[in-house]
Amino acid sequence: MLDRTLKFLAAAALGVALTSPPTPALAQDKTITVFAAASMKNALDDVDAAFTKSTGIKVAASYAASSALIKQIENGAPADVFVSADLDWMDYGAQHKLIKDDTRVNLLGNRLVLIAPKDSKIDHVTIAPGFDLAKLAGDGRIVTGDVRAKAALEKLGAWAAAEPKFAMTENVRAALTLVARGEAALGIVYETDAKVEPNVKIIGAFPAESHPPIVYPVALTVNAKPEAAQYLAFLRSQAAKAVFETYGFTFLVRPTS
Repeated sequence: MLDRTLKFLAAAALGVALTSPPTPALAQDKTITVFAAASMKNALDDVDAAFTKSTGIKVAASYAASSALIKQIENGAPADVFVSADLDWMDYGAQHKLIKDDTRVNLLGNRLVLIAPKDSKIDHVTIAPGFDLAKLAGDGRIVTGDVRAKAALEKLGAWAAAEPKFAMTENVRAALTLVARGEAALGIVYETDAKVEPNVKIIGAFPAESHPPIVYPVALTVNAKPEAAQYLAFLRSQAAKAVFETYGFTFLVRPTS
């Protein structure tokens, strides 16, 4: 009798297990993948954490140069959202049907600055036409991860003399690291990058008119999961705006909430 009762209870329990709906925790276990420019890392990590806390949707972020990221998407990398530090590479994504063009928005702005190691004897300099960057660098190297640096120096008449001392890095974060380690005398990076690295100091800011504007467009990819639309909306929220501005970005859109 006892054996029959135990078998009945076991069968009943199995039936419940097979027919019960998934628990809320399992039902909400969703993840989206975001490909974002390297200079976004600190700010976007904080925004992503706030988004996950608000929605339960996890964010897997991959950071690199905008050019490298869009090429990875073109080669089939599974990304839901692309955040570029360059309008041209977002244009490339649109032209090659890699993004949903109707979701595209210019989200953030940034500034180009000149940095030196924190213990450098170089203090504040004025960056203007006739600026002698080569002399300022002395025997050291000058690094950057953004082609706009060359455009700015050409406009200021400083490129020809500085070019032999220049080294182009994979992205702006790589340039930042070289200056922070003292392996480069000077670097040209985004203001937001310089602000999160304690081992460098900003010694000058490039005039806005000396280079193409630094704008961060964002868009869903053509294969984006439905949850990615919520993420895109969150990037435009007041909560996200507060985080981005804390890191020094300029918020270019009117907050949605």
